[in-house]
Amino acid sequence: MGSLSPTHWLIIALVVVVLFGAKRLPDTARGLGRSLRIFKSEMSEMHSEDSGSPRPASAPAAPLPPAQPANPSTSAVEDRHTS
Repeated sequence: MGSLSPTHWLIIALVVVVLFGAKRLPDTARGLGRSLRIFKSEMSEMHSEDSGSPRPASAPAAPLPPAQPANPSTSAVEDRHTS
């Protein structure tokens, strides 16, 4: 139950190539790299906001209107069943 040996990694790589195909792997790796770069930049931006001066308190938000039923015809259906 130790770490994966080189043979295990080779089998995993072969399974990935068979499942996804050799043509799609470079595009997938490129997309993963872009996603990681975006994630790292967002994380560094969050850290810089946290360490910077505190933001002024924003004005309280206006109260939300009461919720409307998702399907207004259901009350008509219920009325027909109760009468």
